[in-house]
Amino acid sequence: MPLFGTDGVRGLANGILTADLALTLAQATAVVLGQGRTAEARKSEGKRLSAVVARDPRISGEFLVAAVSAGLAASGVDVLDAGVIPTPALAFLVADHDADFGVMVSASHNPAPDNGIKIFARGGVKLPDEVEQRIEAAMGEKKLLPTGSSVGRIERFSDAEDRYALHLLGSLPHRLDGIHVVLDCAHGAASGVSPETFNDAGANVTVMGAEPDGININDGVGSTHLDKLAEAVVRLGADVGIAHDGDADRCLAVDADGTIVDGDQIMAILAVAMKDRGHLTDNTLVATVMSNLGLHKAMEANGITVRQTGVGDRYVLEDMNAGGYALGGEQSGHVIMSEFATTGDGVLTGLHLVAEMARQKKTLAELASVMTVFPQVLINVRDVDKDRCADDEGVQAAVAAVETELGDTGRVLLRKSGTEQLVRVMVEAADAESAQSYAQRLADVVKERLAL
Repeated sequence: MPLFGTDGVRGLANGILTADLALTLAQATAVVLGQGRTAEARKSEGKRLSAVVARDPRISGEFLVAAVSAGLAASGVDVLDAGVIPTPALAFLVADHDADFGVMVSASHNPAPDNGIKIFARGGVKLPDEVEQRIEAAMGEKKLLPTGSSVGRIERFSDAEDRYALHLLGSLPHRLDGIHVVLDCAHGAASGVSPETFNDAGANVTVMGAEPDGININDGVGSTHLDKLAEAVVRLGADVGIAHDGDADRCLAVDADGTIVDGDQIMAILAVAMKDRGHLTDNTLVATVMSNLGLHKAMEANGITVRQTGVGDRYVLEDMNAGGYALGGEQSGHVIMSEFATTGDGVLTGLHLVAEMARQKKTLAELASVMTVFPQVLINVRDVDKDRCADDEGVQAAVAAVETELGDTGRVLLRKSGTEQLVRVMVEAADAESAQSYAQRLADVVKERLAL
């Protein structure tokens, strides 16, 4: 099985992800990313490569960052340790500091025992599959082992968080004065910078989930557990709730009534606002195939084209970069605003969402009404031959029949899992009962036709 998944290397810390693996991966990264025109030019000028390293607050990040930093410094790379900051902050700092690459130690929304390593190339962009494959291959090859004064140095990046906060504030189209925001920081990497930045932008801020102790990250809080945030918003009479995940590359929201506003709705709000201000490139939004049908209909009604990609923010980014598009993202809350970020940024997204409330003098519910969410049912059909799904005549005939019955009032999507032996059956329809009925009907066909 490949070491890299859809978002870096991830697994149980000290299980799959050991200090030895982190060190070796860092050494291989120095070999592969130390090549290329810019890197060679620096070396010809007698300059060493540099990398920014950061982590989220989970306890295993301490030894894993130490291992990554050791591997890089032992390979002749100067390391700037930015400490605990969000993943998008790391990506920003790689570009802002003109570093050769960056390494983020985080398992995002996963529970505390897990951890992960994400690598960003020059400019703070995620690596393409081909480069990740080269790094994985280099882990078994000769390492860079400079001696004497050629080894790298490890220094603290003392103003990392301040640089990021100033960048966020400078991106805003409007201040947040007068809006009461409840922030759920998931006891994660945004626990310091998100409340600080929302305060500096003028919001009245109530903070929860901002006391990380190394083991409570994502534990009943954050973007995967919105019930406590919704309760707090209603109880406090706040205007909006903003939730991050552990490394703050996601943002989900709740309105004043405690109703969840997901990534699709957030993109719809931002897309319409950016179009009105002339900031939406080619009046185009990039979303994945899992985005709700309601998003497509809302964008069509507002003269905005939706481009679809595979599931995963890296594929959204690839399409955005290829076309120069300004906005894209996922239903899960990964929202990418390419004018200001090279990856999904939950703090940036939250700030801009609340800024639209302030600019338009509307509630979040009023803004979110631009889109009607179609009921969506997802069934995972296990223990089937997922590779036959696209070619099986019986399965495809069943899909075609459901699509005909739904017409333009719904949508069907069958996807094989990239990591498990299962097929995901997703159906959207005008009402929840129909969505459930159609999804179960297709799941039964998949189970019967593709059983192992």
